Amino acid sequence: MQPAVKAALFLIVLFAIPIVPFLWLGESFEQSLLKALREPSSREVVAAWVFGLLAADMFLPVPSSAVITYAGGTLGLFWATLVSWLGLSAGAIGGFGLARLFGESLARRFSETDDVTRMSDFTRQHGPVALLLTRALPILAEACVLMLGASRLSWQRFLPAVLGSNLVLALTYSACGVWFRESASLPIAIVASGAVPLIAALLIRRWWKPSGAG
Repeated sequence: MQPAVKAALFLIVLFAIPIVPFLWLGESFEQSLLKALREPSSREVVAAWVFGLLAADMFLPVPSSAVITYAGGTLGLFWATLVSWLGLSAGAIGGFGLARLFGESLARRFSETDDVTRMSDFTRQHGPVALLLTRALPILAEACVLMLGASRLSWQRFLPAVLGSNLVLALTYSACGVWFRESASLPIAIVASGAVPLIAALLIRRWWKPSGAG
């Protein structure tokens, strides 16, 4: 399944998560959901799931921004930021290392050809700065990390850029989760934080023609 198709399916599922159960079960379900979001049964389990999902984000269509927002609403600002930063960084470092080892073939295995071409040109022009510019954009962020690895960018240049951008991302979305934690808007905030970056990435991919495209 192509990344764009995965993204579209995920967007549908993301919107359906809070809407469909509410339509079926009514307000009682909404109240139960809000309580579960604010008071998870085990913070350690939530932290483990958040870390695991974000670490897998490099190769799976995980809505990282929505996951981090949820973490902020359940774990609090400090722990959500820390766990999210570690998860994002573990995934990015793993993907970068594998791409350095296996080259562009790995990037083409997990990204569309047009995305590989876009990121090849973009990373060649901007180097590690490309990480800062794409880190919040699903699909493009992963392609950027893989192409930087495939281009054999040094670890000394990669690590500060990816760790810094991941920290900003983790802190921003965790703060969003904390902000909406005490209101009935938390489920909406979780969906919006996943949907808005995805829509932005899809629009950019549509308008940003790779080099050589007509």
